[in-house]
Amino acid sequence: MTADHDRQLRDRPLPGDEMRWHELLDALDIDELTERFMTRVVKVSGYDPAPIPVSELRRTGRSSFRTLIEGLRAGGFDGPVTVSTEVGVSRARAGIPLEALMTAIRHDFNVLWEVLTRVASQDDAELVIRHTGIVLSTVDEYVSRVQQAYTAELARMRAEESSVRQGYIAGLFQDLDPSEERLVTIASALGIDPTATLLVVAARGEDISALRVLVSDVERSGGEVFTHHLGDVLIAFTAAADGSGSAGTRATSIEQRIAEERVGLVTAPGIAHLRRSALTARDLAEVLRSGEGGAMTWRRGWARLATRALGEAGSSVISDVDEALAGCGTAERERLVEAVRAYLHSGSIGASAAELFCHRNTVANRLRRFAELTGLDPTIPAEAARLVVGWA
Repeated sequence: MTADHDRQLRDRPLPGDEMRWHELLDALDIDELTERFMTRVVKVSGYDPAPIPVSELRRTGRSSFRTLIEGLRAGGFDGPVTVSTEVGVSRARAGIPLEALMTAIRHDFNVLWEVLTRVASQDDAELVIRHTGIVLSTVDEYVSRVQQAYTAELARMRAEESSVRQGYIAGLFQDLDPSEERLVTIASALGIDPTATLLVVAARGEDISALRVLVSDVERSGGEVFTHHLGDVLIAFTAAADGSGSAGTRATSIEQRIAEERVGLVTAPGIAHLRRSALTARDLAEVLRSGEGGAMTWRRGWARLATRALGEAGSSVISDVDEALAGCGTAERERLVEAVRAYLHSGSIGASAAELFCHRNTVANRLRRFAELTGLDPTIPAEAARLVVGWA
């Protein structure tokens, strides 16, 4: 026989091993295994102090060793392992980190191996070696099942938490007049100050995907963003920057990123104003035009909202101006409108002249000519407002 063949024989059980192997397993004292395990697990970071009663740790420890020994006796697990599910679920619910749980479970193997090699005689050395693979695979299978149960329970917990949180958020939008006590309760559940300034963002259509990416990025970096659908519009809100500490720095970064997205953006002075602010953000998102970039803020979009509101009421803001300008030639009309728009932007004839690369008198003459033709003087604020809204 070759050396490799001899090694393979030493690395797996032989037909005559079963009786002595079972005798060794019978010699394992579950109480001793459990107490050895307990002295180690309470020192594991995440278990110190124990987040669950010590009596519960001891009970599940006993069940784990009993199950592992049964698995070793059978050569592995071929069915459900109840204690692995129990351990995984209970540790997830107790808030024990997965890394701490895995460290604790590795002690099962260490303790089991130490006691097994102690009860074995010198003559059992090769037999124990031949069963090393079974010990490792059985413990690994147990660890894997615990981890699967833990992960599945953690996912359920997060789904439950998300469902409860979304219920609270939905309540903010559905209740038209929530009590102060209700608002405080919801704010507490969401982990925010009820009086904190909130950034409220709205996106619609194809812009929703970009907002979802932003929300995901923020949450991966440790931030908190809440979302809610108002019809076909996605609303997102988060605490505004307060300028202090790392949280303030992160919030500032979030604001900068939001300002670059195609969204409606407003601030709400506290959770009581969230619903109204969300409706305004939605309206601002709806007046964004194709090809425009950046957030539509109140300052940038108020005139468009006014134009839309007047249009819905059946009022034409500057139809008389359009009719008056229709009598001009195309070139003159373009020059007049260009001069008035520049002036409305700055309120300064000098700045308008610089923008248009012409003399101040040229701008003044065009403003005067516009007033003569339309009867609306752009240098008078009350009359200029009609143009600002009508041309928004």
